[in-house]
Amino acid sequence: MLQSLNHLTLAVSDLQKSLTFWHDTLGLPLHAHWETGAYLTCGELWICLSYDDARRAVPPQESDYTHYAFTVAAEDFAPFSHKLEQAGVTVWKQNKSEGASFYFLDPDGHKLELHVGNLAARLAACREKPYAGMIFSDDKG
Repeated sequence: MLQSLNHLTLAVSDLQKSLTFWHDTLGLPLHAHWETGAYLTCGELWICLSYDDARRAVPPQESDYTHYAFTVAAEDFAPFSHKLEQAGVTVWKQNKSEGASFYFLDPDGHKLELHVGNLAARLAACREKPYAGMIFSDDKG
């Protein structure tokens, strides 16, 4: 049985530019780096940045909703979002769901999100206004 997400490896086209973004702009602790990679953490999540020539040849897909969301405290959401806007990040989506969210790209086009809230809050909001065809696993019938 799976227990949790172990780590996240992101292919990057420019390791130094990515390190600056993830460590300096986002503020993640840097634990080690080498010629082609780096290890950082976000809470318990281990993040590996790995240089990959192929990343330069693959443009980000505009229609793909795959993204990585990071929790931020409600009181930190506005200042952190503003910091990212000031850093010139590209916004890839506007929030339409429960909880404050700021959707942005890293230097390689990985889709990221700052999010305030958790699954319990999302499910509560969905019970009030469910998505089309939504069925809750604890519902009878």
